[in-house]
Amino acid sequence: MNDGGELTFWEHLDVLRSSLIRMLVAAVIAGVVAFVFKDRLFDVVLAPADGGFVTYRLLGAEPFDIHLINTGLTEQFMIHMKVAFVAGVLMASPYILYVLFRFISPALYDNERRYSVRLTVAAYVMFLVGLLVNYFVVFPLTVRFLGTYQVSADVDNMLTISSYVDTLATMSLVFGIVFEIPVISWLLARLGLLKAEWMGRYRRHAVVAILVVAAVITPTTDVFTLLLVSLPIWLLYEVSVVIVRYTYPKSDSKSHKNIMNLC
Repeated sequence: MNDGGELTFWEHLDVLRSSLIRMLVAAVIAGVVAFVFKDRLFDVVLAPADGGFVTYRLLGAEPFDIHLINTGLTEQFMIHMKVAFVAGVLMASPYILYVLFRFISPALYDNERRYSVRLTVAAYVMFLVGLLVNYFVVFPLTVRFLGTYQVSADVDNMLTISSYVDTLATMSLVFGIVFEIPVISWLLARLGLLKAEWMGRYRRHAVVAILVVAAVITPTTDVFTLLLVSLPIWLLYEVSVVIVRYTYPKSDSKSHKNIMNLC
């Protein structure tokens, strides 16, 4: 790939296999490191269940106590492995993206490579922002509300560690994906496929769609979590309207010609 010569199909497969192996090895090594540092890993994972978490202190919330339990013989070990693997992928993600881009970039023109770098970096940053917003805002408030909610003082809440970790993982992934909305909107605007006028005209429809999507992706069925998930999505939609408004006029006729040629 470096000498400027074209590769055969099987040579491309060899390069792809080598890239996949390197990405897998990086994720496994990072996962092993996370597995070894179990105490620090779960200090981070279980922090939102503690009444002294930074979000609760900033909001001046009253102290509360959530007791997590284990109900399976192998459950804690399997959760340890699952969390360590996810943490390993996150820690190795910059290297994984670098290796993946190194594999794809020879097939791109110089201008395409520049846009690909910007798009990849923006998408990666927004995904991390989504994870942080969920970890520091949405998930803690959800845990506090649902973990302390009681229909009667005679009924105690005992949450399983599996339910806690699965909810955290699901909501983190969902918010990471949801925060890609501005990036996708920018890309569609650059291609001339999305206009701010359209987004403003169908804002009411978008709000309904956001509520429906939030109801589908929310791991719980309560109204509080539904609204808590819907609010960031709506804010991202409004931000996307502004991004598209300033991006679309800059989309030159070449983008439209390229779309017509593809059609």
